[in-house]
Amino acid sequence: MISLDDYFAAADTHRLGRFSEALRTTLKKRYFQKIHGDLASWEEHLQTLPGVRPAHWNFDSSAIEIGEPSDLNPAQHQLLLKGLQGLHPWRKGPFRFFGHLIDTEWRSDWKWDRLAPHLSPLSGRTVLDVGCGSGYHCWRMAGAGASFVLGIDPSLKFLYQFYAVKHFLPDAPVYYLPLRSEDLPLNMGCFDTVFSMGVLYHRKSPFEHLEELKAALSPGGELVLETLVVPGTAETVLTPLDRYAQMRNVWCIPSAEAAALWLRKIGMMDVRIVDISVTSREEQRRTDWMKFLSLSDFLDPECPSRTIEGYPAPTRAILVARKPY
Repeated sequence: MISLDDYFAAADTHRLGRFSEALRTTLKKRYFQKIHGDLASWEEHLQTLPGVRPAHWNFDSSAIEIGEPSDLNPAQHQLLLKGLQGLHPWRKGPFRFFGHLIDTEWRSDWKWDRLAPHLSPLSGRTVLDVGCGSGYHCWRMAGAGASFVLGIDPSLKFLYQFYAVKHFLPDAPVYYLPLRSEDLPLNMGCFDTVFSMGVLYHRKSPFEHLEELKAALSPGGELVLETLVVPGTAETVLTPLDRYAQMRNVWCIPSAEAAALWLRKIGMMDVRIVDISVTSREEQRRTDWMKFLSLSDFLDPECPSRTIEGYPAPTRAILVARKPY
């Protein structure tokens, strides 16, 4: 298993170091004692990646760029592709490894382009990305100047995809712990910016999630909340009977105005709805790097403005708020 020592070595020289013991205790239960049936395969494919340090990388482009084609010889290119393909499906990206584009299911760069103009400058900030997936946005945050980025997500597949990048860039100040926001120590209060993107509607209690995000923020820190929304007023919340767009674990989807009201109710300030966008079949789709069902399969073929269950098709909002001093 991945040791996660890189995070703790960095945290111990950072203001996060005081939480290391609590996090290690939680990880023993959530990660080190959790055996996944595919773990051996993921380990093998991660170890297949060539041991090369790229001469060039770029975290501030649509595809996270690691290396140039000329950095590898033909045999190393084959090993690279074997290792990366063994971590299929790749859902969040895109990435470009030594010239090879991983065209992920989601064009996560489109989301970044929608939210980036509304952020307080990330330069020098300590950042938390809750539900970070494979870490694409964590790398973009580093590219925007963040000095320390921690992504958390309980998916072990995403963890190994993150370390496929970290394998080549071990000194980058970007880290990943396989945890949920509810696993974090209480009242950390040390992150300048906290992102939660695509998590709120997966939580049974959205208010608990919002309180966890607020507790992780330092006074005056900025929260970026991105979530599914439905049309309606501040009192509108959809609670799907069973599935939503074939997802089982969707508990409730607020309107954008309701999400803004929720943030105000927990005491956040300067709450703004900065973007509302319908998810297109160009933004989320099947690719050679994600060959399973995707958005087109989840929409009513005769009325693509509805899901196959009859609910409004996926629309996502971005809200920005500030924790009081």
